[in-house]
Amino acid sequence: MFLLYFRRYVIKELQINEQIRVPEVRLIAEDGEQVGIVSLDEAMDRAAQANLDLALMSPNAKPPVARIMDYSKYRYDQMKKQKEARKNAKTVSVQEIRLSPNIQQHDIEIKARNARRIINKEDKVKVSVRFRGREMAHKDLGREVLDKFFEELSDVAQISSKPKMDGRNMHMMIEPKSE
Repeated sequence: MFLLYFRRYVIKELQINEQIRVPEVRLIAEDGEQVGIVSLDEAMDRAAQANLDLALMSPNAKPPVARIMDYSKYRYDQMKKQKEARKNAKTVSVQEIRLSPNIQQHDIEIKARNARRIINKEDKVKVSVRFRGREMAHKDLGREVLDKFFEELSDVAQISSKPKMDGRNMHMMIEPKSE
């Protein structure tokens, strides 16, 4: 099994045709019917008669499972599935808002308004309070600031991680409320 990197897609490469080095395989025909355990030569002959490829689907099984298929069509379908999955995947970005322990109420309201705009776009907000110098002795003030900030957003947001200290910063994560 190999990994092939094609643009942004990672495709699991299967061993096909002459790359297969096992004496016998459990063969699956092109229509999905189980043929049974056959020698590798017989499986290769059947694939050649059908003008298709023999691909080793499960090399670690006892005996290994091989399938007769159009390998290029299989790879094309795999790439298409990955592209569709990537298109449907939801990306969430995290934006940070910084506060200080001695911030005024009006400034908290303005920063909360900006955070509300971010949360309405279904993104997360990291709110951090930075302590400088002697402010480190008053960590309770930082927690109060974070609590006031969250009260402003409690109607549209929920806390995803509680306030915690990280060096000189206390931070918490806020995410949109789930329905």
